[in-house]
Amino acid sequence: MTDPDSSTRQRILVATADVLGRNGQTKLSLSEVAAQAGVSRPTLYRWFASKAELLSAFSRYERQVFESGLAGATAGLTGVERLDAALRFMVDYQHSYSGVRMVDVEPEHVIAQVSRAIPQMRAGLQQLLPGPNAAVKAATVIRIAVSHYIVRSDDADQFLAQLRHAVGLKGGDAEISRTTPRRSGSRSGQTRT
Repeated sequence: MTDPDSSTRQRILVATADVLGRNGQTKLSLSEVAAQAGVSRPTLYRWFASKAELLSAFSRYERQVFESGLAGATAGLTGVERLDAALRFMVDYQHSYSGVRMVDVEPEHVIAQVSRAIPQMRAGLQQLLPGPNAAVKAATVIRIAVSHYIVRSDDADQFLAQLRHAVGLKGGDAEISRTTPRRSGSRSGQTRT
């Protein structure tokens, strides 16, 4: 059974993502967040006394969602399979992330946030990489991911292949994901380059 208080807080944080995606931080309206979450303004203020407090909680919430998703995606896996699962999670998360639209609304805020997050993301990924070049590989993957996040282009379908190449994973989907189910729409044996 879900605690109604945590459910309300979660709805507010999810609504914050939607409103930020439309309006950005500067024009974030707590009234709009409350309406999007289906709660009254006093309820929102009971949880978050100010816009700054809401944004701070939202930042922690985003990090927790990412970290728990990554942990779930890599659970029980080791070695190459674990690394590949982490890369696939990064791609899937980024493609589904509502904050991507915020880049178009307020690029200066997004760039500042990403700049602060890069060291944490790099350190987390580096733990999954063996060898003396782990730091360089992790930095390269994070820079590629940031590039895809900020600048949309015609190579979005190559995002995962680019990350795999950066860390030295060889082969296509069929070779790398031996222990993971194939995605629908993938063709067996096809190598993406």
